[in-house]
Amino acid sequence: MENFADTLNLWISTYAVKAVVALAVFIIGKWLARWAANLVEKAMEKSAVETTLTKFLSKLIYYSLMLVVLITTAGQLGIKTTSFLAILGAAGLAIALALKDSLANFASGVMIILFRPFKVGDFVTAGGNTGSVKHIDIFNTVLMTGDNQRIIIPNSAITGGAITNVNAEETRRIDLVIGIGYDDDIKQAKATLEEIVKNDSRILTDPAPKIAVAELADSSVNFVVRPWVKTADYWAVRFDLTENIKLTFDEKGISIPYPQQDVHMYQETVA
Repeated sequence: MENFADTLNLWISTYAVKAVVALAVFIIGKWLARWAANLVEKAMEKSAVETTLTKFLSKLIYYSLMLVVLITTAGQLGIKTTSFLAILGAAGLAIALALKDSLANFASGVMIILFRPFKVGDFVTAGGNTGSVKHIDIFNTVLMTGDNQRIIIPNSAITGGAITNVNAEETRRIDLVIGIGYDDDIKQAKATLEEIVKNDSRILTDPAPKIAVAELADSSVNFVVRPWVKTADYWAVRFDLTENIKLTFDEKGISIPYPQQDVHMYQETVA
């Protein structure tokens, strides 16, 4: 009985020390993991890194460090971690292979957030779709179309192709092609177009609008009308300009011809 009591006391004292050390390692390790994650998060916030990426990387660092803390704690308790690490590595490889598409989307999401080819609210064409950016996530990006449809695009599809960001610059150029008849006065038509453009206060004077004869087409003499506007005014000015040109041309008797063909018929006389 005495030997049993001694053995029990020895076992308790030995494992009690290990348990206390393991608990201390866990508590201190958890505090250090939280401190490191918060430090990284504050540094990224000062660098104006996207909030989504900041939160994600902060959590990733925290849980990665906590995994190290748990393995270290298990080692302090006398648990052999070598086989555990081997199993964890094999499981990680299997998961990586199974989730390779998701990992590709994750990497693309990080690139989008870091390099910022667009931001929430921009009107873009990306991944073969066009719409306003509603949300940028780590794995996908959400666009809203003009008729209010929600499109969810995997980030790898966006970074794998061309991206057109309509809102990237403060100004845009409107490109219109206006045709007049061959019998109309070219100088009058050009002066009329210049007057219409000049009277719209939303059209910028710098860069100066360009109005010129661009083509002698089959059925019309074509002018290019290229004024510059603020990006936010693009569609409103384009619609108003097109309507004003038609109404003003009608008032001044300047025709806008439609495609036409002359058909000549000949009658053959059989001898």
